[in-house]
Amino acid sequence: MESRREAQVTLPSDHEIVITRSFDAPQALVFEMWTRAEHVAQWWDPSGVPLAECEIDLRPGGAFRFVNAGAGGHAFAGTYRAIEPPSRLVFTARAPSASASTGTLVFSPVGETTRLTMTIACASKADRDALLAMRVDVGTARTLDNLDEFLGATRRGG
Repeated sequence: MESRREAQVTLPSDHEIVITRSFDAPQALVFEMWTRAEHVAQWWDPSGVPLAECEIDLRPGGAFRFVNAGAGGHAFAGTYRAIEPPSRLVFTARAPSASASTGTLVFSPVGETTRLTMTIACASKADRDALLAMRVDVGTARTLDNLDEFLGATRRGG
């Protein structure tokens, strides 16, 4: 059975980007894949290459840092603001060309699947537009495809 679902991107306000996608996996497992470095390192990079570095201090005020292996080792880093296993993560992060934004991930169980709703709240329309110009929507969709494939392999025992 094909589990791939397309990410849906919406712009509900001048300051927000919302990306929604479902996964054929239980809520607790999808949450774990976002919060354990050994898992995140395997699927985070949109290119599908494992991360060169992946550090997660999963507590309010704790930091995370993900460094891509290729093309100059681009880093994505931030600070966790709220952690509510297995349903919600809130963090702040900063892209190179924008002010800090707040990411909220909501993991909602829907029968045997989990719907992930990612809201990126930016400080301004200009910051939101800068993220869109960087193609954060496309890169995130690819990253979520990687997560879906990793979840499938994990559930099959591979």
